[in-house]
Amino acid sequence: MPPPYTLATSMADTAEHSGSAPLSLGAFLASSEKRAYRRALLATRHADDALDIVQDAMMQLAHRYAQRPSSEWPMLFARIVTNGIRDWHRRQTLRRKLFFWLPAESEDDDHGSAVEQVADPRAREGLQQLANGQLLQQLQASLAQLPARQREAFELRIWEGLDVRDTASAMACSEGSVKTHLSRALHRLRADLQGYWP
Repeated sequence: MPPPYTLATSMADTAEHSGSAPLSLGAFLASSEKRAYRRALLATRHADDALDIVQDAMMQLAHRYAQRPSSEWPMLFARIVTNGIRDWHRRQTLRRKLFFWLPAESEDDDHGSAVEQVADPRAREGLQQLANGQLLQQLQASLAQLPARQREAFELRIWEGLDVRDTASAMACSEGSVKTHLSRALHRLRADLQGYWP
C-alpha cells in the first residue's frame, strides 16, 4: 500500500492561505495522485521512487502551470509524470552502466505478505474481494510486461481518461500512434486476463 498522500492537501491549504493558486488545483491533485502513483509504481517497481516522481510532478504542475485553465491540467500532469518516469529510467540506465559491478538493489515488499492480502473470510463478499484482488494482481503483472509506450497509452486513455488528442500530446507522438499502442495493449491484456476477466 502506498504511503499516505498529504502533498495535495497541503498544496490546497497553501493556496487557500496565500491566494496564489485556485483551490481547484488542490482538488485536482488530490483526485489524480493515486492514479499517477500507480503509473509510476508500475513503471519503476519501486515505491519510494514512484512517490518521488509523483510529488515532483505535483510540485511542477503547481509552480509552472497553476494559472493555466483547469481543463489543461490532466494533460499537463500526465505529461510531467511521463517525463519523470522517462528521466528515472535514463538515470537507472546510466547507473547500471557506471556501476555495473554492484549487485542489483533488492526490492522491498511494499505490498505486504500474501497472508495480509487474503480477503477476510467473515466479509459478506469475501470470495468476490479475493477474485478482484487476483484480477488486480494479474492486471498489474500484465501491464508491467507491456512495452513502455503501450503501457503509457493504456494508462493515459483508460485510467486517466484523457482523449486521444491529449494523450498524444502527453506522450509526444501522433494520434495514430496512440491508437496503435492502445490497440496492441488491449489485445495483449485481453489475452493475458482470459482466465481472470469474464
